[in-house]
Amino acid sequence: MKIDGVFSGGGVKGIALLGSLKRLEEKNIEFQRIAGTSVGSLIAALKVAGYTTTELIDLIRNDISFPSLIQPKSNGFFIGNVIRWLGLYGRMGLYSGNELEKFISKLLCAKGIYSFRDIPEGSLKIVVSDITNGTLVVLPDDLHKYGLNELDFPIAKAVRMSCSLPFFFRPVKMNNYLEDKVNLIVDGGVLSNFPMWLFEDENYRRQRPIIGLQLSPNLEFDYSRDIKNALQLFEALFDTMRSAHDKKYISKKHSNDIIFVKVEDVETTDFDISIKTIDNLIAIGEESATKFLRKWSY
Repeated sequence: MKIDGVFSGGGVKGIALLGSLKRLEEKNIEFQRIAGTSVGSLIAALKVAGYTTTELIDLIRNDISFPSLIQPKSNGFFIGNVIRWLGLYGRMGLYSGNELEKFISKLLCAKGIYSFRDIPEGSLKIVVSDITNGTLVVLPDDLHKYGLNELDFPIAKAVRMSCSLPFFFRPVKMNNYLEDKVNLIVDGGVLSNFPMWLFEDENYRRQRPIIGLQLSPNLEFDYSRDIKNALQLFEALFDTMRSAHDKKYISKKHSNDIIFVKVEDVETTDFDISIKTIDNLIAIGEESATKFLRKWSY
């Protein structure tokens, strides 16, 4: 069965989405087009490139050092962290994001994928946030607004943009040739963490069934936070911002087509994650998809 898919953001918690995808693959459900934000864009790009969920789970469990995705190995750990914090003001992010982009590029190149030219037209849509212009941007569709060629744009760069969590990763500078300036691009989740609306027209018509994978317990994204410090305040503000757009554009009738994956006790930027936690996240995703498939009709 061919469907369209929408994958939400959520940082490291996104590992749980692989468990849900594994269940869908076991039911011979195949994605024709995929849209994603942040970690959802990463998983979407790798799926469009031809990776099976089993391959991705094996990579995560056996071949990936998560700390190395945010910074190269260094002997001066303490000094390096002090320098990063001191440089936060000018650089606007603790980590460059270069290691993450190299990692994504390596995985895509292994499948012969470099730019949007190398995948079927319309098969992948990635959401990013242009904080210079204050606009939501869909890649590759909106690249012409910057005077850029949609087909030649590197997919790894697009994914890295969508994963640029503010203050954690530095914004990506993208040339705007039409306005002769440089725009700063950050995490797509700032404006839409779950772009369920992307494959529908204004009347909610669809070309084929759509299944959304959302790292949230319900459609309303409601929760209560105990905010005691500035970091918790920032996280609460960011979560509030990124859910506002989606609350407006996702109606209750979408809920029957969404796999809600509730993840607790794992932080978005918990890159020092254990194998046991990885397995737990995958199990949560599997269980969520199993419950969904028991009642899903199309």
